[in-house]
Amino acid sequence: MQQKIINMLELQDSMNSKVNADWRNAGNEWYRAIWMEASEMLEHYGWKWWKKQDPDVMQVKLEVVDIVHFALSIRLEQGLPLDETAALIAADFENVMQAEDIRKTIECLALLTLTDQGAHFTFIAGIMKYMAMPFDELYEIYVGKNVLNMFRQDNGYKEGTYNKVWNGREDNEHLADIMKQLNTDSQTFQNDVYAALAQNYAA
Repeated sequence: MQQKIINMLELQDSMNSKVNADWRNAGNEWYRAIWMEASEMLEHYGWKWWKKQDPDVMQVKLEVVDIVHFALSIRLEQGLPLDETAALIAADFENVMQAEDIRKTIECLALLTLTDQGAHFTFIAGIMKYMAMPFDELYEIYVGKNVLNMFRQDNGYKEGTYNKVWNGREDNEHLADIMKQLNTDSQTFQNDVYAALAQNYAA
């Protein structure tokens, strides 16, 4: 797990640097991104008691991964060596924290994040446990989403020219389909995801 977390930290640093080479000193409000993503996660899971709602499991997992992107960024800004940072995060993942159901666990994550603007992998792990989402699955989806984020930047996301909806579906949904079709253990997995995104985007 620790080596995979180091890989994730390195990928996150590369992604953040693509957006802004001096990202560590940019004063980004990572905490705000986390609680907003938590709200989106709750929407995908469903919370309205007055209508029938079935959890969109893959979209909930993608929101977990989005939150991990921002949580990793918070830890990277602290400036500790990567192996030390990874060890602390791995320990947090092992120390699973949950409320009495997944909705309240998502709210605990949002509340704690707003309170101290920190990265709470313990409650992220709690949400993952409710979703029966092992760490290896988180890692695979993280790598896929990181590639999508790179693809977005390469195609004008920051400039506002990127089209997030392709053929009536968001790019996250296309990514979910691509992830099902590819071999996540392949050494060319990242390149394969990028190539498939490019093909779908051009279609």
